[in-house]
Amino acid sequence: MEPTTPTEGSLVYDVGQHESKRQLPISPQVLAQAIDCNYNMLTTPITTPLFQSRVLALLSNHLADSQDVLDGQTASPTLPGLSATDTSLIPGDMNIYLIGVVSPWIDLSSPDPLVYAISRQVLELEVSYAAFCGIGTILVPGPRLQYGSVYGEGITQYAYAIQEALALSSFVPYILIRLPMFYRSDQEQEDVEGTLSSFARPEYLEEEPKSKYDFLRSWDAWHFVRTVCSYNARLHVALSVPRHLPSLHTQSRWHSEPVRILSLTAQTFMPNPKGFPALTEYHRALIHRYMRKQVPPWILLCDVGPIPGLDDPEAKISQADGFISADEAGDPAIPPTPAEAAHLQEQSQQNRTSKLSTKSESPLRHLSYIRNLQQRQPPLSQNEKYSCGYQDWLQGPLQPLSDNLESVTYEVFENDKIKYDLYETAIQKALLDWVQNEKSRSSPTGQIVVAVVGAGRGPLVTRALQAAEAANVKIDLWAIEKNPNAFVLLERHNELTWSHQVNLVQSDMRIWTGPSTTQNHPGQLHKTYKIDILISELLGSFADNELSPECLNPLLPLLNPLHGISIPESYTSYLTPIAAPKVHANVLARAAAGDASAANTPYVVMLHAIDYLSTQPPDPETPPAHAEPIVQRAWGFAHAPIPNNSNKNKKAKEEEAGGGRGANQYNERYTRLTFPIPHRGCCHGLAGYFSAVLYADVELSTHPREKERKGCGGMMSWFPIYFPLKIPMSLPTASELAVTMRRVTDNRKVWYEWLVESFLLPNDNDGDTSAAGGATFSKDSAGTQGTMSTGKREGKGNGRKIRLGVSEVGSSKEGGCVM
Repeated sequence: MEPTTPTEGSLVYDVGQHESKRQLPISPQVLAQAIDCNYNMLTTPITTPLFQSRVLALLSNHLADSQDVLDGQTASPTLPGLSATDTSLIPGDMNIYLIGVVSPWIDLSSPDPLVYAISRQVLELEVSYAAFCGIGTILVPGPRLQYGSVYGEGITQYAYAIQEALALSSFVPYILIRLPMFYRSDQEQEDVEGTLSSFARPEYLEEEPKSKYDFLRSWDAWHFVRTVCSYNARLHVALSVPRHLPSLHTQSRWHSEPVRILSLTAQTFMPNPKGFPALTEYHRALIHRYMRKQVPPWILLCDVGPIPGLDDPEAKISQADGFISADEAGDPAIPPTPAEAAHLQEQSQQNRTSKLSTKSESPLRHLSYIRNLQQRQPPLSQNEKYSCGYQDWLQGPLQPLSDNLESVTYEVFENDKIKYDLYETAIQKALLDWVQNEKSRSSPTGQIVVAVVGAGRGPLVTRALQAAEAANVKIDLWAIEKNPNAFVLLERHNELTWSHQVNLVQSDMRIWTGPSTTQNHPGQLHKTYKIDILISELLGSFADNELSPECLNPLLPLLNPLHGISIPESYTSYLTPIAAPKVHANVLARAAAGDASAANTPYVVMLHAIDYLSTQPPDPETPPAHAEPIVQRAWGFAHAPIPNNSNKNKKAKEEEAGGGRGANQYNERYTRLTFPIPHRGCCHGLAGYFSAVLYADVELSTHPREKERKGCGGMMSWFPIYFPLKIPMSLPTASELAVTMRRVTDNRKVWYEWLVESFLLPNDNDGDTSAAGGATFSKDSAGTQGTMSTGKREGKGNGRKIRLGVSEVGSSKEGGCVM
């Protein structure tokens, strides 16, 4: 079964039912009964208890026969193939609604090689047969994390077993590894009888050291397995959601991963005051966030009660349609303390003897709550519906100077009302300031000269005319566009919409000599004059990546030397390291398809399934809904008028005449930034953003911590830019990441080069159970940069940093933006 994608703004939950001790085979009648109850899918064991008994007997007999033989001197027994009595699963159309469950009694991470070998054979037999039957999704028990270090031999063996299972046949189902959201030593796997782990020989076992909660140990195991499996697109996670959620950074880490199933047990729910199962506001927020993904996960209700009516087929079955009473829909506001939980449990026990008992103990009460939660979810916003199809999808950078854009590309950008509203506000303010300050006007007719360069299909021209009308100011308006196809549309707009108020010029803006008296009056004496207000929308996702500086710098000598205004006035680029496994997998897929420059291309990506690796510590008084990233300034550009007698003006003309790299060298940039890494993780690349000052206090921004404050939260014109690492870099707790980046040019094109280094900081506390692993932070007034110390001494710490790794240099020179 493929997950349902939200359409028409609605959210659809695909909900399945799982019974860990399911006895009856899934027949068409059972499936029909489940669908009538409003379930979308069921889990089914791939093999029967008889197969388990046969495997256990084989292993027991083998151990009895080789009791005195040590490891390496005897081969493990070979399991025969499945027989008809070993499985009740058969091929059929109904299997698209079933999730196969690999036997939970195997142990693929056992330190005993014999137990591991038998477990691996069981896995291969069951996965192969499930694939033959047309099962599209398979649940595999996760690695047991209590065998010493998670980085030990057990997790390595587990990863190899999964890798082999993914390569069993040409059609391999999606393999979902069942994992808890975080590791607890007192809550390992579900209670399973007759496990192979009980056969592990003492000489291979080691005592598990007593440890606290480890919020990232489960993620560590997953990250190791998927790395060994080369980010296989058919490998996903079935994530078990606990009653008490872990810290925000752990939740954010899992949100960046390919979670296909959110598994909720009866223990995940807690009784509301009326005794009905409910989820806390934090659980509801977590589900809400996951359901905004392009492919939302399924919800699997585990051991919440059997499917009703199976013992009485004639009985009338109620449907969990989500329309429930206020008592049933009541939610607990916050997770209870142990004392509060005990009190609520006591209330629930009392309700079992009240009039509520029949309904509150219904086998469908958990499903009814989830369906009601689905109905209460707000629909997708217009921006979410627009961006949903673009989530984590790689888009190559535009080549606006060398290529002529298609009409559909212009249309996408023109739909961004927020951006053009900000531009119109900036233009109107600039015109009003010009009048109020009685600045000199460059037009021979006494009007303010306004030029829109790179006019495209004319949206900024329209906004400039509207701004002038609102300000009651006469303007001499020019529109310059090199695209011959778009220019035809500009001419039509000028005739039918703009009433011939616009002077149109078909030219590359870089060679345009400026407004002239002969443009529309050929008989007059040719005379050029200056531009008062220069308007452009040449910004890319990293501000300068579509060559806005290279386009605007040749126009600066045409600006009014005393009062000239460029809209935008300036723009700044920002960077932050991220974990982006889905984006990285997409880059690997491109490379495998033959794209040699896949890992050297900065992509425009609507980043969604990501985790910010460098974050600010949460404020205990006003905790945020998610971890706040540290996003640092890389560099910036500003465009101001150049006085006629300026040495800068003369130097620019000399460099342009001389050619060579020096003609554009002043647009090169360099930065080196350091980012604190409070929690261990894996860096897949760098996310790039920008902010721009259009005029005065009118700004637009894609900066993740500024865009809402600046009114740009719904802006759709720019997605972030992503600079990939060829090989992801693992980062320990309380470490530091250094980013070096250059903007380079050779007078023919512009490209970026980037390098990442990781450092271990001197710190006695290497745990990861606190909010920042023992690290403390400081931030500047803008909240965009930060430093980290170990908490022992402000500033430099107690020793030298240790370099742990360095990435290959990424370079987009081959696909650089052509000038």
